Amino acid sequence: MSPASVYQAQMTLWRYPDVTPEMIIMAKRRGGLTVLAVQNLQARDERYEVPDPGCPGLFLQIHPTGAKSWCFRYRFCGKPRKLTIGTAYTDKGIEVVKIGDARDIADEARVSVARQIDPGAVKKEARAKAAKEAASAETTLRAVSEAYLDARSHLRTAEHRRKAFERLIYPKLGDRQIESIRRSEIAELMKEIAKTRGVVMADYCLAAMRAVFNSYAATSDDYTSPIRRGMAMTSTKARARSRTLSRIELAALWRACDRAGIFGAYVRFTLLTATRRNEASHLRRTEITGTDWTIPAARYKTKVDHVVPLSPAAVEVLASVPKIGRSGYVFTTDGDRPISGFGLRKEALDKLMLEELRKLTGDDSIELQRWTLHDLRRSARSLLSEAKVPADIGERCLGHVVGGVRGIYDRYEYLTEKREAFIKLADLICEIMAKKKREIAVAA
Repeated sequence: MSPASVYQAQMTLWRYPDVTPEMIIMAKRRGGLTVLAVQNLQARDERYEVPDPGCPGLFLQIHPTGAKSWCFRYRFCGKPRKLTIGTAYTDKGIEVVKIGDARDIADEARVSVARQIDPGAVKKEARAKAAKEAASAETTLRAVSEAYLDARSHLRTAEHRRKAFERLIYPKLGDRQIESIRRSEIAELMKEIAKTRGVVMADYCLAAMRAVFNSYAATSDDYTSPIRRGMAMTSTKARARSRTLSRIELAALWRACDRAGIFGAYVRFTLLTATRRNEASHLRRTEITGTDWTIPAARYKTKVDHVVPLSPAAVEVLASVPKIGRSGYVFTTDGDRPISGFGLRKEALDKLMLEELRKLTGDDSIELQRWTLHDLRRSARSLLSEAKVPADIGERCLGHVVGGVRGIYDRYEYLTEKREAFIKLADLICEIMAKKKREIAVAA
């Protein structure tokens, strides 16, 4: 070795007593540390460092666990600094950062120091920026809303609210930081939703956003929800529907169902059982025992099993539906999933219903007033009262919870009374159909 190399080796031994002369000689002979040399370095009771003569400032740290890591030591503004590069080998001997990559990073850091740029400070700033971006990603309206909905996935309305967010709210405000959303922006969005989907849907979206904002505010030190009272476009009282189908509309509907295929059978069954839309559409044959249909608590609003005694008319509707696939769904078009696409199917049914309505009335200018599938449930309840079914039994037929002391102590299921009530409901519908049929015959 030349005198200069000897002097450098002596200085290295003086600064790093853990480095043996053999290490220095091996590194010098080969122009620096080699992969084999790095692998052969053994762990000690305390951490120690070995310089890489092939790259000034680059050091290999050997930890007591057996893990090895790279670092770059330099001076900046007269002070010693250290830049952590990364793991060379894990304690399991798995290579992570290769020696060539470590030297490249050290060379770049050395150039930065020469340009009066502190590489350690640059790395710290980049890490802080990444942490800030990660935190920002967690506080967008989309992220906060999804976390809120995930925590309430057991609620019956959770999936419906999620769809409202995805279709109507996220496209406009989803990627915005929740704390940056202004009241005027929410009001403008509600106006847009009202134009395309109606004021009821706009108020529904507003209520969903209010719940998310209030939940976020509850865990934030200085955040206040921008939504205030008075932003809704309708009142709760105004939103409450009272629509029921008249006798002639029921007759037109029943006749239209003859031409509406499986959806027609589904609509008839929904009316005859006074059930909600998804309760009937998700009906599986395994839920029916004899002439009793038990809606599982998992998909019933009150979260308890609800037994619906089926009238002969309801049983006849089920018998008319062909069995498709192995899923067990009664109302299905592919055998795998329950019937869906209610919007388009209802629109087609309305056209058939209007034709039947004009035939029944003999008035080609009459128009069909807007109605929803849930109005069938309200219409059925009204028909039960018309059929002289006691109010308590009518409520139990719909699965409504009877309040007060009676609701707590009266555990009788009233299956016989409910069965008689549903039979009366079916008989009244048949009576309406027969009367309208006679009226048409007389008119002809």
